[in-house]
Amino acid sequence: MRRLVRGFWGPREESVEALAGRWKQTLDQLAGLLPAAGPGAGAVEAWTWRHIHASGPATELRPDRASLLAALRAAQTADDWSDVTGCGLRLVTVGGPGWEVEVSGLAGGTPEFLLQSMVIGINSPDDAEIPDVELLTGVAEVWEPDFGSVTDNDVLDTLEDDGGFAPDEPSVGWVGYLSPARAALLPDGMTAARKEVRGGVLLDIAPRADTESVLRANLLLRDAGVLQPLPRPMERPTL
Repeated sequence: MRRLVRGFWGPREESVEALAGRWKQTLDQLAGLLPAAGPGAGAVEAWTWRHIHASGPATELRPDRASLLAALRAAQTADDWSDVTGCGLRLVTVGGPGWEVEVSGLAGGTPEFLLQSMVIGINSPDDAEIPDVELLTGVAEVWEPDFGSVTDNDVLDTLEDDGGFAPDEPSVGWVGYLSPARAALLPDGMTAARKEVRGGVLLDIAPRADTESVLRANLLLRDAGVLQPLPRPMERPTL
């Protein structure tokens, strides 16, 4: 079983020191929420990650602030790095049978057309209990995105094929996150359970397999203006 926990936002300039802090919080939270997904029986200090590079072999990365800071600084020396685009990292860890977690982030830049992002891909056994709400809450509170979701390829395909959503257009999954400006536009007909989190609102929309309910919720939110894209060229991180 595979799911994606995602957060997206617009331009927000940040130092590598600030980004290293956010990355460490995210990796610590993953170790605490998904103890079977990494080595070391869930102990944060025992987790190791493979740092996937654009070229060359992967290298081992420890989830401590110093190692993350070094990796981000190294990313700034890459030939294709731009202070406008931001700093990207891609990390992978493998745990017990059926478990793999990949974390990809691009942050700290000020692009006018490319969204900044944090995307966590989780492969898990079919019978595993995954704390979707807590995972998205972690992304929301650490990265302060404009919108976010817990979703999978079936939902994304349905939104694109049946809802006409472009791949980079705001949307939600069976759990969704909205920044305060987006949450303020929620229509009265939106019956999903709402949870206030630091910096926005979480929506518990439907069970994981209920793709049609997720589609209907996205159409309702889009019609209400909740899912309007950030104006291009982008000038701010959230709506």
